[in-house]
Amino acid sequence: MIENDFVRVGQIVNTFGIRGELKIYLYTDVPEKRFFKGNELILGTEEKPTFQKVTITSAKPYKNLFLIQLEGFNNINQVEKYKGMFLWLPKEEQGDLNEGEFYYHQIVGCQVITTDNQVLGVVKEILSPGANDVWVVQPKEGRKEILIPYIDEVVKKVDVDKKMITIELLEGLLD
Repeated sequence: MIENDFVRVGQIVNTFGIRGELKIYLYTDVPEKRFFKGNELILGTEEKPTFQKVTITSAKPYKNLFLIQLEGFNNINQVEKYKGMFLWLPKEEQGDLNEGEFYYHQIVGCQVITTDNQVLGVVKEILSPGANDVWVVQPKEGRKEILIPYIDEVVKKVDVDKKMITIELLEGLLD
């Protein structure tokens, strides 16, 4: 499986301007370590990288996205075909974390339960709106998504090996 060898760090969501810049939706909370001039990433679909290496020639934050330019692509017509594709990083290049820190790909897909063993659902994405991340949980039944703030008062235990997150259900969290 692809997740064993590569980590998805971004998705090309659109072009920007006519000079071949790309808007990147981030799958990383350290974009400055993934998107910088000279860094090489691998382009591919959700299922697999195509092993087409691309080199970033410029990168900058843009709203909640990143704008990047790839070496050898300086025209919108050259990059249109990449919309929807993903940018991957070989797993061995992702670096080490401190204790209590996690990569996005380790959290997405984890089952979320409460401290009294009520199953809430599975983390489907992570948002970074400001002071802390928010984990979007997709419930099993037809309820609406649950937004879990990643703060100590709520998130009590994260076991990435077992793909299990235990939370303290605060008042109003399920409303």
